[in-house]
Amino acid sequence: MITFENVTKIFPLGNTALNEISFEIEENEFVFLVGPSGAGKTSILKLIMRNLIPSSGSVMVDTFDLSTKKFKETEKLRRSIGVVFQDFKILPEKNIFENIAIGMEIIGASKKLIEEKVQDVLHLVGLKEKAFVFPIQLSAGELQRVAIARAVCGDRHIILADEPTGNLDPKTTWDIIKIFKKLEGKKTFVIATHNTDIVNSLKKRVLILKDGRLIKDVRKGGYEI
Repeated sequence: MITFENVTKIFPLGNTALNEISFEIEENEFVFLVGPSGAGKTSILKLIMRNLIPSSGSVMVDTFDLSTKKFKETEKLRRSIGVVFQDFKILPEKNIFENIAIGMEIIGASKKLIEEKVQDVLHLVGLKEKAFVFPIQLSAGELQRVAIARAVCGDRHIILADEPTGNLDPKTTWDIIKIFKKLEGKKTFVIATHNTDIVNSLKKRVLILKDGRLIKDVRKGGYEI
């Protein structure tokens, strides 16, 4: 599903984001990336999306080799990946239905299929009654629900989340995690987080990073730095 083999990422000014990172994530696994700021968590997510290209080593996602500079299937790759950001990235001028539907519209899905899939994910995240309101009318927790709905809409099977609960209060944080749990076993989750309570409570696989290195890979682990 996702394979990093001896991956190093060095930025032009010489900063090493990742240093000889290797791991494999199986289909439908639920994995946390933890470690201090600057440890390399976001760089791993960006490499999976091919927003970054490794300086050396290889990154495989499904059958795609993302390491080659001649890679020409980025659009096809990203159709299988949904992303949840800390700052939501919701379009304020579009209503909630339109925000969720936009990815499927870009790939040319039919109106009927879009209607069906958007209604399904609105039900999943508990926002079916708010499909046609605008982002300014929603709370931070509701906006993150919209972001999750957008990420999973269209049968994307890999979900990447970068500090998805970083701006949320504890109760809302657990509401968001419950949505992820509903999808557990159906999609591959890679979640970068500083939230020790979530990681310690869920006891999922934990990849622990420090200074760009993978220092520990723990099955049913907790938060360590």
